[in-house]
Amino acid sequence: MSVYECQDIYSVLKNNPYPGRGIILGKNSDFAVAAYFIMGRSANSRNRTFKQEGEDITIYPYDASKVEDPSLIIYSPVRKYGSRLIVTNGDQTDTVYDYISRGRSFEEALATREFEPDAPNFTPRISGMMTFEEGGFSYKMSILKSADEKGGACARYTFSYPSVDGVGHFISTYNSDGSPLPTFTGEPKRVALSDNLYDFSEKLWQSLNADNKISLYVSYTDIRTGSMAVRVFNKYE
Repeated sequence: MSVYECQDIYSVLKNNPYPGRGIILGKNSDFAVAAYFIMGRSANSRNRTFKQEGEDITIYPYDASKVEDPSLIIYSPVRKYGSRLIVTNGDQTDTVYDYISRGRSFEEALATREFEPDAPNFTPRISGMMTFEEGGFSYKMSILKSADEKGGACARYTFSYPSVDGVGHFISTYNSDGSPLPTFTGEPKRVALSDNLYDFSEKLWQSLNADNKISLYVSYTDIRTGSMAVRVFNKYE
């Protein structure tokens, strides 16, 4: 496969029963595309639902009486600040939001955070941010993960991309299912993006493992006007 060839995101997801949580950012012909999904294996992880609040998304428990540990499952994965759209798999969304609101950078914000303290998995923190400018946008993706099997140090990787027609990038918390769960490795995958929000979001949702998928967010932002269209899927609703 050429380094410039895009993988089929639906096949990538269908062939992986448990990528965990995943972010897709990129561009089709007219829109900036952002997607975020969560999956779960435990009862605590599965007890979640996405709620749209303006241009932001917040995760709430589906059944509040069954919440065991809210610290790693309740957060806002998507927040908008001015010309920036932030998407992450944890409360580092708020860290990035706070930093850029004070004129600091995406990288500076994430330098204050580490992977999740859920030994032995040490789930990575994955983050993305789109920055819109007149006539276009660029985006960054980051992964913070354990540098060893003991969680003794944090390795930090940031990837910066220009927007290219039809091209997106996908990053997830895990490479696949396992025990402990194997951390995502390598660069974000280069994937093809559809021009149609409805088709793209429906196919993404259907591509996620039926037993493990929980919720999905997809937004298409018109690059010319800035208007945003959003679709949200919740398994437990």
